[in-house]
Amino acid sequence: MADFGRELLACAVDGATPGGHDPLRHVADLAARQGRQHAWPAWAEPDVVQAFVDRGITTLWSHQLAAADLAHSGRHVVLSTGTASGKSLAYQLPILTALRADARARVLYLSPTKALGHDQLRAAVALTESVPALRDVAPSSYDGDSSTDVRRFARERSRWIFSNPDMIHLSLLRNHARWAVFLRNLRYIVVDECHYYRGVFGSNVAMVLRRLLRLSNRYSAGGSDHSGPTVIFASATTASPAITASELIGQTVAEVTEDGSPQGARTIALWEPALLDDLVGENGAPVRRSAGADAARVMGNLIAEGARTLTFVRSRRGAELTALGARARLEELAPDLAGRVASYRAGYLAEDRRALERALAEGELRGLATTNALELGVDIAGLDAVVLAGFPGTVTSFWQQAGRAGRRGQSALIVLIARDDPLDTYLVHHPAALLDKPIERVVIDPSNPYVLGPQLLCAATELPLSEAEVRMWNAEAVAASLVDDGLLRRRPTGYFATPGVDPHPAVDIRGSSGGQIAILEAGTGRLLGSTGAGQAPASVHPGAVYLHQGESYIVDSLDFEDGVAFVHAEDPGYTTFARELTDIVVTGEGERKTYGPVTVGLVPVSVTNTVIGYLRRELTGEVIDFVELEMPTRTLETIAVMCTIEPEVLEHNGIEPLRVPGSLHAAEHAAIGLLPLVASCDRGDIGGVSTAIGPVEGLPTIFVYDGYPGGAGFADRGFRKISTWWSATAAAIEACECPSGCPSCVQSPKCGNGNDPLDKEGAIAVLRLVLGELGEGME
Repeated sequence: MADFGRELLACAVDGATPGGHDPLRHVADLAARQGRQHAWPAWAEPDVVQAFVDRGITTLWSHQLAAADLAHSGRHVVLSTGTASGKSLAYQLPILTALRADARARVLYLSPTKALGHDQLRAAVALTESVPALRDVAPSSYDGDSSTDVRRFARERSRWIFSNPDMIHLSLLRNHARWAVFLRNLRYIVVDECHYYRGVFGSNVAMVLRRLLRLSNRYSAGGSDHSGPTVIFASATTASPAITASELIGQTVAEVTEDGSPQGARTIALWEPALLDDLVGENGAPVRRSAGADAARVMGNLIAEGARTLTFVRSRRGAELTALGARARLEELAPDLAGRVASYRAGYLAEDRRALERALAEGELRGLATTNALELGVDIAGLDAVVLAGFPGTVTSFWQQAGRAGRRGQSALIVLIARDDPLDTYLVHHPAALLDKPIERVVIDPSNPYVLGPQLLCAATELPLSEAEVRMWNAEAVAASLVDDGLLRRRPTGYFATPGVDPHPAVDIRGSSGGQIAILEAGTGRLLGSTGAGQAPASVHPGAVYLHQGESYIVDSLDFEDGVAFVHAEDPGYTTFARELTDIVVTGEGERKTYGPVTVGLVPVSVTNTVIGYLRRELTGEVIDFVELEMPTRTLETIAVMCTIEPEVLEHNGIEPLRVPGSLHAAEHAAIGLLPLVASCDRGDIGGVSTAIGPVEGLPTIFVYDGYPGGAGFADRGFRKISTWWSATAAAIEACECPSGCPSCVQSPKCGNGNDPLDKEGAIAVLRLVLGELGEGME
């Protein structure tokens, strides 16, 4: 069956690379997997089982049974298996059984996206309506799109509510007395796609879940016949899922990770676009063909061959451009199919998205170019190929997207096309990091005082905090600080919120700091979106190109005092990249380890940052010009990985003093690009500084820091895995074929110094020097 994938790959390559360049860096054939079936458990209600049998589900896969058994017995459990492995059934079975056995039982389902929640709601409605004894369950949504009447119905009548962490924080917990019956009888909480909760967002969600369990347990103790809810987590395949789930709720969680579902054979191709001969980028660096351009041609080739194809891209505009490119390719190869390609992204109306999903599932459409809006939840079967225009950021997301092909056991082709990015470069040249067991882990840090302080205040407002609860959350110092600020009052019985305090609306659990900047269309006043005040100088500065639902806008003005940026619709035919000046000061000892002339540490830092202008670039990557700006300086108190190196050892390793700044600078850029390999972060979540004369004893130093107040846990993970991280960084630079540095290895689109100076060979020497000194001392 792998022959099918190989045949499709030959079609994908044919004519997709003008000039005869061979883009394939690695091709792997993954064997098919047989399913392991089991009978229904004895505890399952017969009419519930019949509802599944009527839908053609006559037995369970082994992982479904294992997770359902644990949940039914009251154990918190995380089920971490691949896309299309039937995770929903593993929690639907114990939930429906509990709802059938106890007319008072309540269930809460949480998802990171509304689209996924609505899909699961439709499934729950169908199941409960097919069991006469469950028709009073009335599954209902409770999210930002729900009307007042729907919300009231959910609270008063529904026994199974579908929501998200934002609504739980802002509405249910804030008004918990109105939810007393629901909380008292809450039997199960489902946390779907829990790998999505990472960084500051994940840390906030962890505290929201802990607050939810706290209140439910209190209400249960006051009159329920059960001991509080059982939490069922569903996750894509990721490293250490039980640890991540345990961090989310602060309790022990069992894990089920062995996937018992069948899977068809898959061919996976890793593809690197060619360097262009006729274009140069910043500082004369070579420019590659864009991943989107190659993806459009590959998509067109596959559809012309009859393959139903899904192409994932990184932006909404990219989805539309890729669909246009695929149509243009089909006009050459199979004009009758050119109209059967579309784009799909967030921002479309729900009915439009449903129509596209249905058209693809039924074969009316032969291909979709999509953002990650189709990564989670939506069940689209029968696809032959998935193309990824750029690594999606985490190995978990890669497998989620790849799993959209061959979802009913048939063989499939997956093509990953590398972008101009160090992590993409590393992965296509080191396939084991992608195709073997994932080495990244979801990273959260609920103990971050910038997260914990507001969350603790919310918890105390909901219900006074006992001393034991404060200790359990490791929050003694944060609680004392809130007392000093007059926000909490300490009494012999615990901590009480100061009367009149309502902290919930001020806490943005998505993680933006310093408030929000509303992005408005000039002339109409239409709200297009928002961004955090901390990110605004780099993303919506005057002159910036802002993309919204595939449309381009130019930013006219940015006002921090009023919290608003005005934009006007215009497609200038170029993109913009902010340039920043950054300074850093180490503010504490932190954790440091010395290995001869090298010291690595995890230290608190104060980072000052000023946007000084922006580059305008052609869509091909070619630089047009640099525009100066005057923007306010921002200060960030956060956590950084630090590496100092004695200058004598640098010179001894062939890096003379004049080459030190460029060598450190290039190593820093590449290290930022590779940190997502070991910590589930985006490049935009982190920053870096390198200097030949650093703030610690004047030593040459590299810093990589979390881009959130107090840190987000990414730097911590990097420090713990520095040998793995920096080995991959050196390998990524070495794998790049450019002569002296390009965006695929050491250049950064965010560099405040215009990617100057950069020394590619020096960066490799610095990284290998440090790794040699660390030896076996660090992971």
